[in-house]
Amino acid sequence: MVKINFENTYQLLTVAEDLTFATFNTVLKNGETLLLKIAITPHHDPLLPAIYNLAFGPIDTNGEMNDQIKIHHSNLEKTFSTVLLIASVFLKQNSNLLIGIDGTNDARAYLYHRILISNRGYFDQFFITIGIDWYVRLLRDGYMELDQEESPYFKPKPELFDYQRPCKDLYRYYALRIKP
Repeated sequence: MVKINFENTYQLLTVAEDLTFATFNTVLKNGETLLLKIAITPHHDPLLPAIYNLAFGPIDTNGEMNDQIKIHHSNLEKTFSTVLLIASVFLKQNSNLLIGIDGTNDARAYLYHRILISNRGYFDQFFITIGIDWYVRLLRDGYMELDQEESPYFKPKPELFDYQRPCKDLYRYYALRIKP
């Protein structure tokens, strides 16, 4: 499993002053290097105003980050440690915010879930770990709460990450808060 260690990271090539952007080279299994971008941006859901989304991936030909590509890292631990180190420094400077991590598919969500579980002792030194599910409220009259388009109105439900929660029951979103 992926072990996070903030003492074992790649050298950053660029870092935005506000820490919302950084780049570094990761080493691939074939020995080549690949430029990766880390982006920390406000989460799009207005019901989660204090969460900034953490994403990383290679930069495509348009200069945009592509976090959908499957990459064969030679040292996944070092890559994730680099990304999470930037997140921790961002959170230290913005202690009122949370960093959210969204697996773009079930395989990635599973990986993030396992990383949180297997690094609990390490993360407990730095972070409060949160799992977020979405729910639809059932009204007293038996109907579901609906949005303006008459669709179910999904609301986030943050809770402390349940380390006993099985991986088959993934959270929809994961978040980190810096420990005071």
